[in-house]
Amino acid sequence: MTPFKYLQKHKKSLLTTSLMLCIVFIFWFVFFALPDPLFQDPTSTVIEDQHDHLLGARIAKDGQWRFPALSTVPDKFVKCIVTFEDKRFFHHPGVDPLAMMRAVVQNMEAGEIQSGASTLSMQVIRLSRKGKARTYVEKVVESILALRLELRFNKRDILALYASHAPFGGNVVGLDAASWRYFSRSPNQLSWAETATLAVLPNAPSLIHPGRNREALLKKRNLLLRALLEANSIDKNTYELSLLEDIPEKPRPLPDEAPHLLGRMLQRQPGQRIETTLDRELQAKARKILQKYHRKLILNDIHNGAIVVVENQTAQVKVYLGNSGNPYSGKNEQAVDMIPALRSTGSLLKPFLYAGLLQDGKILPQSLLPDIPTNFSGYSPKNFNFQYEGAVPADLALARSLNIPAVRMQRMYGTEKFLQLLKSTGLKSLDKPASYYGLALVLGGAESSMWQLVTAYSGLARTLWNHEHLHNWNTDRAFMEPSFLRKTQEHADRFHTNTPLNPGAIWHTLEALKQVDRPEAHGLWQYFNSATPIAWKTGTSFGFRDAWAIGLNTKYTVAVWVGNADGEGRPGLTGISAAAPILFEVLRILDSEDSWFAKPGEMLVQAEVCAQSGFKLNRYCTSSRQTTIPKQGLKSEPCPYHKRLWLDASETFRVNSNCYPVHEMTAVNWFVLPPGMAWFYRQSHPSYKPPPPFKDECQTGSEEDILDIVYPQKNAKILVPVELTGKVGRSVFEAVHQIQGKTIYWHLDEEYLGETRSFHQMAIYPKPGIHTLTLIDEDGHRTERVFEFLEND
Repeated sequence: MTPFKYLQKHKKSLLTTSLMLCIVFIFWFVFFALPDPLFQDPTSTVIEDQHDHLLGARIAKDGQWRFPALSTVPDKFVKCIVTFEDKRFFHHPGVDPLAMMRAVVQNMEAGEIQSGASTLSMQVIRLSRKGKARTYVEKVVESILALRLELRFNKRDILALYASHAPFGGNVVGLDAASWRYFSRSPNQLSWAETATLAVLPNAPSLIHPGRNREALLKKRNLLLRALLEANSIDKNTYELSLLEDIPEKPRPLPDEAPHLLGRMLQRQPGQRIETTLDRELQAKARKILQKYHRKLILNDIHNGAIVVVENQTAQVKVYLGNSGNPYSGKNEQAVDMIPALRSTGSLLKPFLYAGLLQDGKILPQSLLPDIPTNFSGYSPKNFNFQYEGAVPADLALARSLNIPAVRMQRMYGTEKFLQLLKSTGLKSLDKPASYYGLALVLGGAESSMWQLVTAYSGLARTLWNHEHLHNWNTDRAFMEPSFLRKTQEHADRFHTNTPLNPGAIWHTLEALKQVDRPEAHGLWQYFNSATPIAWKTGTSFGFRDAWAIGLNTKYTVAVWVGNADGEGRPGLTGISAAAPILFEVLRILDSEDSWFAKPGEMLVQAEVCAQSGFKLNRYCTSSRQTTIPKQGLKSEPCPYHKRLWLDASETFRVNSNCYPVHEMTAVNWFVLPPGMAWFYRQSHPSYKPPPPFKDECQTGSEEDILDIVYPQKNAKILVPVELTGKVGRSVFEAVHQIQGKTIYWHLDEEYLGETRSFHQMAIYPKPGIHTLTLIDEDGHRTERVFEFLEND
């Protein structure tokens, strides 16, 4: 009979058979389909360092220590679990017929179920079906689903599913969690004895109980080790050494090296394994340093501190310590992550202002700046030490963090322009208009976070690194936001359109911050090897609420904050005393380089500047020196302080053609500071020689060259002072005279107040309104100042 005739004859029966097979297939596919995903249990939030070392974990929502699923299983565990649970695992399709036949015989002889013959694939199914009764019907279902499992996954994937979801005693689930809970190591680092211990636990997880069942657990482990020896998986020497190893007594605490970062990720990516850029070793060392200083600082009721370390080239975070103390104590806000918290910046913004002025050519690196009592419409900044230099080079003003020169520089640069510059470096929190911040912006009148500040400072270093190594500094990645994630999403908010500061201005700024000859730095350099260059800046907020220190070298940027999270100020809480020592100790543990950033030659030019003022040379400068300045500095103004004076023949008095024969006059170039600057400058520079006085019969060219009012400033608005008793207080006005010992006569609104000699200060009981202060010296020189007293509500 031909095949065609056979088909014709049995057509009906063949169709019936095919239909039945289809029904069986559909029934099998629908009722025995595997869920996707197979496991939906909540998992712990886990963070790892750059080398996959565990930094910390938080328990899953269901109270289990269940780490996110493993993608691979260590070979040791594969051999142990296969030897112990399923010797033919790699050869059967999910169900082992030989094991089933053996189990049936054993159970019939015993009259009860003693062996289930479950393969590892079937155990994976049983784990996924949670709480199903162990019946023959359930065994059949597990067998069918195990076959389905083998069709979807390869053998290694099935082992990974088993290792990730098997119970290991108590509330420990999965090989990864068990390895850390019982041995404080990752599964890849376990010995044969440790791996064998874990391999036998899922079969009887109750054996791992403090003080109980230790002999039974040890016996099961040693039997497995013997089986491994007989299977030639380990040699005799390994076997004998493994027998000597002890078994764990109870679960151990997990590492907790970055609790605040873990808390941050718990909010953003709960239940995930987060691969960070942190360096576990550096993190642990920095944490010890922070805790050491924490124990000292709490004696002054200073309870909080934080550290961030960023690798400049990659913008990767290597250390993230969000707070000091015990984050679980519930005390002193130590659970708060201070790294993203907004705080007053103190003086930390001064370097960016200095760099901006250099970039625009408004100053040169060492231009003399006034450092005298100053008032801008009622705002009177003071230096931290309440002293005045009179005149100070710009780079030294930055290094010493002098407030008055900084405010004057901001006024010169423009508050709106300065605000935009700061935003472009990564200070996104400065979201108010320039009028809101005013001239206090550079002194801490704005709030930012450690995260934003380390973005800005590391951007300075990265710009120079890009210029030196990539020959392309003007990129959107110079001031990019740092990242603590290895796989960072390249979102636009992390980058900027271009680099706001050029390498020439940045290089000079860091050179100023490298200066170690600072009065406030005395004693700190014992903490740091001075052979390693570092640029660093401290900051202290108003009311001693925040202490900052940020330092950078070619490889790292380190930021330190110390204070109280609740904003309470404390005496002595300054950047130099509280934060800087921590900064230097952290820098000491980093693998820093002895080199420094290369000088960006094409951004700089050689120029001849006035040796005394630091400005561009003018024709009257008495001495000069060659120095490197930013190219834009070529358009800066020439020295305003060197002038040509005409003296009499003895060079004792200043004269002019109205009172002295021209042919007897001597021309002399002289370094002349305005009286207000000269008076303070002379205190620290005894070699400064004021210009000779005018001859009595000669008329002066400018009253301000002789007599000047230091306070109040022109058109100042001054609040009427009020004493603690509620009575109106006194305002102390101040003046200076170019010639020592001269008498000044004081008048307010044409009313005589009194006279001063040598030390020119006058206390005034003010009345609200506009007033005119008039000063006249004994030689008739006169100066006036209009100002306003405001009612103090």
